Order: sequence, then structure tokens, then C-alpha cells
Amino acid sequence: MLWTILAIIISYLLGSIPTAYIYGRVFKKIDIRKLGSGNVGATNALRVLGKRAGIIVLLLDILKGSIAVVFLGDLLAPKMIISDEAARVILGLACISGHNWTIFLNFKGGKGVATTFGVLLGLALRIAGLKMVLLLAILTWLSVFIISRIVSLASVVTAIGLPLYALLFKVSFPVVLLSSILSIFLILRHRSNLKRLLQGKEPQLDFRKKPLS
Repeated sequence: MLWTILAIIISYLLGSIPTAYIYGRVFKKIDIRKLGSGNVGATNALRVLGKRAGIIVLLLDILKGSIAVVFLGDLLAPKMIISDEAARVILGLACISGHNWTIFLNFKGGKGVATTFGVLLGLALRIAGLKMVLLLAILTWLSVFIISRIVSLASVVTAIGLPLYALLFKVSFPVVLLSSILSIFLILRHRSNLKRLLQGKEPQLDFRKKPLS
């Protein structure tokens, strides 16, 4: 039980590292929470800090999720009191929760899309049958984004499809449960975006625009 609690705490703290906030403070001397959407995720980093920052933050947020599931999973899952798959699922959820509600920024974090992708990527490397689920999720996100140029819409549609894809390919129960929880997480984190989408006010992502900072 002690190892289980310790593993969850470590994974949560890993996810809590606010990469966009740190990048803005270190390289731009600004607080990203006060510009753009105020979100500390890759999309707002792209809008506020520029393409290079957006890509770096995106990759780091993905890496957080993958490290939690693969590295911490390999290291700590055998010591936990639950099955290997369930342990990795819990570590992934803890990491995403850290990103969404980071302890370092008064429990206000990002939307969790990149870190969720990192978790799914890590799980796909360790759990058979999940690769097709991940591939379909990626294709869904890309298709909706290419058509709409709206990140939040692509993320919400992918979130809705994720548990359906998991059921379609008959992955294990812990992974189906994870997919359902992640879907709820992502939709709830995009509540304000959904409101703007319904009002026709959600902005498209324009890579030609200069950063706000």
C-alpha cells in the first residue's frame, strides 16, 4: 500500500510540472496565465510565446504522460498491490490530474490533452491492443482540426470517441475505464470552450499570427 501511495504521489508531481508557465517565466519573463486564454498548456503557449515554445511545451507535456506510464510504471508497478495494467492506468490518471490541477499553481493547470496523449502513447507501448485505439484517436483529432482549425473542437470530438474506440477493439476493463474517465476529464476541462463553440466565438488556430508576447 505504501508503494502504491508513493507511486501515485510521484506521478502526480511529475504531471504538475507547469512547462508552459516555466518556459514563459524563464525565456520570456512573463506569466502566461495573464495572456491569451490564460491556460498553461501547449495551445496557449503557441499563441502567446510562439511556435518554438508551443512545440517544446507540447513535447514536454506529452513526455510527462509517457514517463509516468512507462518509466514509473516499469519501476513502481511491480511493487504496487494491483495488477500491472491497473497500476499503469492509475499512474497515468495521477499524472494527468497533476497537469490539470497542478499543486505548483494553486491547482490551476492545463486542459490535459497533450499529457493524455502521452499517457495513451505510453500505455500503447506496454498494453497489447491499444495501438489501434491510439491511432484512431490521432486520426480523429487531426481530421477535425484540419477541417475546423479549432483545437478545442478536435479535442472534444476525440474525447467522445476514445471510450468507443476502446470498446470497439475490446481492450481490457482497466483501459476501457481509463478511456471513459479521460473522456469525462477532457470534456469537463473544455466547458468554457464548448460554450464559446456554441456561441460561434471559439477562435481558430492561425499559425501565421505573431505571438502575443
